[in-house]
Amino acid sequence: MLQCLSFKSSSSTNSAAPPPPSDFHSRPPPYSPGTSTEATPRSSAQPSPTVNLTREYTLTVQTNSYNEMWSRIHPTTNEEQLQVQKYNGEIHHERLAGVILHPNRECVEETLRHAKPNTLTTLVKDYFNHSEDATNLCLQFQRSVLRARDMYAPLHDLLEILPLDSSLSKSQCDHVFKLLLEFDRLDNPFPSPDSHNFNQMSLCFSQLKQQLDRRLRKSRSRIRLISRATTGSALCFVCTAVGVAVSTVARTLVASTLCTAYLPQKFNHKEVAHIEAAAMGTFTLDKELATIDRLVARLRDAVNNDKSLVHLGLDSGNEKHAIQAVLKRLQKDHLNFLHLLKDLEEHICLCFITINRARGSISSIL
Repeated sequence: MLQCLSFKSSSSTNSAAPPPPSDFHSRPPPYSPGTSTEATPRSSAQPSPTVNLTREYTLTVQTNSYNEMWSRIHPTTNEEQLQVQKYNGEIHHERLAGVILHPNRECVEETLRHAKPNTLTTLVKDYFNHSEDATNLCLQFQRSVLRARDMYAPLHDLLEILPLDSSLSKSQCDHVFKLLLEFDRLDNPFPSPDSHNFNQMSLCFSQLKQQLDRRLRKSRSRIRLISRATTGSALCFVCTAVGVAVSTVARTLVASTLCTAYLPQKFNHKEVAHIEAAAMGTFTLDKELATIDRLVARLRDAVNNDKSLVHLGLDSGNEKHAIQAVLKRLQKDHLNFLHLLKDLEEHICLCFITINRARGSISSIL
């Protein structure tokens, strides 16, 4: 039980797996773990919509946990690359889903069995379920990124070497036309908005945050109550000490007891820190998923636009000027498309880290 609830990232080590090979069209993490420090939730942080998500983003991508998670979700060996390609990512997906989440499902179920049944516990259970769904969905998006890189690789490689300022030769047009045909046959790797829905997840996270905020206010009220009661109890002892001259020792003990009778009998100062971290993690995860949803939609639209452009070029029947115009447009949008892919990969990695932080913090308050 205690082992399951002990939430400590494996990022305590200073070593991280090497970045994915460049020939796999992937991107290494932007920061080296050797110069990074872990960003841990602070008890003074306020879980509110005023959280500086840009600052949290910057801090997180500098942590060891980010680099380790990046290495975990990206194939780093030729064997893993072949496995992803051979099985269309299914085996790789199932293996990752089992090792990314921490605490894992078994530990979560054990925690919930010992938790007191109430509204908060029900919401926490829903959160754990939705966080698993979000993890699986993000892994699907990660596979979409890999498929998109493979889909565009032949065209992007061609754009790197083909001189578009001069007229294309007949053999060059034939080669480009063949590549465009292959591109046109491929399906859009990014799913349609109808295939996934973050609304239910967002509703769960919003309700859970409201419950955590209420619990946080109660915990802070306890702190103020203890502070005031402790001061009052000290004054009470002074008064009863003076009263010894005219009263018995028994009455002094009764007075002392009455002064401390209403103090909370159960309070843990760490509770506030755990609740704050859980509330902030829930809020951040909700925003992170919304960002991922927008990026996936933009990438899907970009691929659809490129496919429409390519189809228009193919309809020209291998006409040189039409083919060259298509290539120039693809070249113009090339860097922006790669930038969107990188953004999505980074936010997927951040989402996994945020999920695990929130799962650990929420487990600690049950």
